[in-house]
Amino acid sequence: MHALAPCPYPRRLTAALVPALLAACVTSGGTPERHVNPDGWLEPSPLLRQQIDDQIRRLPWTHGAERVEQIHWFARIGEPVYRPLLALCLDPRPDVAGSAVAALGATGDSRLVEPLRALAWPAELESGLELERARAFLRLGDWSQIGTLVSGLRDESLWTRAWCSQALFEATRERFGFDPRADEASRETSVQRWEAWVRSRQGEGILVTRS
Repeated sequence: MHALAPCPYPRRLTAALVPALLAACVTSGGTPERHVNPDGWLEPSPLLRQQIDDQIRRLPWTHGAERVEQIHWFARIGEPVYRPLLALCLDPRPDVAGSAVAALGATGDSRLVEPLRALAWPAELESGLELERARAFLRLGDWSQIGTLVSGLRDESLWTRAWCSQALFEATRERFGFDPRADEASRETSVQRWEAWVRSRQGEGILVTRS
């Protein structure tokens, strides 16, 4: 899976910077001045736009904890960064696309479900990106791809199994006894319990199967 990314500035400086940048969207009379782009998202101020552009350009060249903090920065900015991140979801580099998807999912803004669905996704996605996309939809309230994460519990990679298990737990608060380090037979029993649970929730109408 992909490492997600941080801002080039120290955490305390970043926390102080965001309110100042957002304040640039307020008129001198203290009244919020909303400017929206053609997609309906709030436009950033010129200063915030420059910061976003700088972070977008840096994204392919950050790694590890730095990438994680950068993704958190995008998520904190929220709506003004949605448009460039949606475009970045289709970047040919899976780690870059996955980071954009992760940032959008981390916002928890369910309005992003339809724009993400409408993207011209490739017919076949790199496995890490496919899992990241499924987690993002889950975090945004669309559980239609939860089966992708359940399937990830069977992955040969311990890291991937653990990642999928945690993503599922965060959304459902369920584990069904799954231990990513257990032997294959034990894991399979838990995966089958997950699959049965998903089928039962579809019957309740909670998980809608995409057409």
